[in-house]
Amino acid sequence: MVITAHSQPKPRTRPRAVVVGSGIGGLTAAVALHQRGWQVTVLERAAAVEAVGAGIGLAPNGHHALDVIGLGEEIRELAAWQGDGGMRSPGGRWLCRTNSSAAAERFGGPLVLVHRATLIDRIAARLPGGVLRTGSPATLTDPGVAGRRAAVVTTPDGDIEADLVVGADGVDSAMRRALFPDHPGPVYAGITTWRMVVPATVAAPFAPHETWGRGALWGSQPLLDGRIYAYAAAAVPAGGHSADGEKAELLRRFGDWHSPVPEIVAAAGPDEVLRHDVRHLVTPLPAFHRGRTALLGDAAHAMAPTLGQGGNQAIEDGIVLAHHLPDAGDVGTGLAAYSAERLPRTTGIVRKSARVTRLMSVRSAPGAALRDTLMTLAGFGPGLALRAFDGIADWLPPQRTYAAGAPDPQIRDHQAQR
Repeated sequence: MVITAHSQPKPRTRPRAVVVGSGIGGLTAAVALHQRGWQVTVLERAAAVEAVGAGIGLAPNGHHALDVIGLGEEIRELAAWQGDGGMRSPGGRWLCRTNSSAAAERFGGPLVLVHRATLIDRIAARLPGGVLRTGSPATLTDPGVAGRRAAVVTTPDGDIEADLVVGADGVDSAMRRALFPDHPGPVYAGITTWRMVVPATVAAPFAPHETWGRGALWGSQPLLDGRIYAYAAAAVPAGGHSADGEKAELLRRFGDWHSPVPEIVAAAGPDEVLRHDVRHLVTPLPAFHRGRTALLGDAAHAMAPTLGQGGNQAIEDGIVLAHHLPDAGDVGTGLAAYSAERLPRTTGIVRKSARVTRLMSVRSAPGAALRDTLMTLAGFGPGLALRAFDGIADWLPPQRTYAAGAPDPQIRDHQAQR
């Protein structure tokens, strides 16, 4: 039998996904979808992919998620594994100590700290050339509702039709407003944060710590290359800025706290301190999708940073989204499964982060003393201080074949233990 050119089957067209936003969650989703056979385009409004000068803590749930795309081990090698530390008072007294070995055993892996730029660069490097388009603002023109075969995104270069659109455009997400125009959106969480990275030479070696004062918090964490990542928060009205600069503001607020806090503040460049009012989505969305369009990360569930889970949850989102979308055969069913899995989990973490924020924001002397006493009591026994992360840090990705072609052994062993 002779098969003519006209009778030969047409090559199968790869499904197309457009990701709007090139943050941690958007890039993770892009890589995961690409590895599942999708043709992916990432649209970034900014002229370049930029990571703020700050670190990010990856809890075991975050780097287990990165294992799915074959990136977990690489990041662990580039990150500082958090050693034994704990929580302190402004005078330096230890309120409770943490045991890194106990945490790793309990949650199936260590807490690691990496610079955001390193993490973003390594995720983006997993994408083929030409996938990431910077300087390309995008508007969701059609989310792909009512059984339509495509969603439509409009860019300065024209419209793009896609089987799937992913809104990863942050806390001020235009994609979220387009999908859920009646949702109240993010509100001020009651705290403002400062972040900075300084050279290692500014302070003697110290244990990683988070220090809680009256309505204020400070954290100091070493990076792998010897630099120090520091962050601070204070319960202050939104919209304020110091007339003489944020470094001067930090010296006024934290200059008399225990070492190495004053030394770190003094070492920061006047323009190297980042200040942001924290806003969160305390009213959950009705779903994380509509039509052929999904939301992830801060666009879906912006949370206060007091549990250190914002980036980790965005990474989880990207992995779970791709898991439920092996192809474009039934995007609606896949997105419904994504919403059903992610909405309850992230809503609980948003609320728990808000509770910790309120606890940190206690300003009265009696209230802060009671809080510190409770922290000290929680430090007795290796497991008590870790219970706040039960059900969060011990999350494992959906079981599937990993990027290397076989189940990740670390996750597999942890699943067997559970």
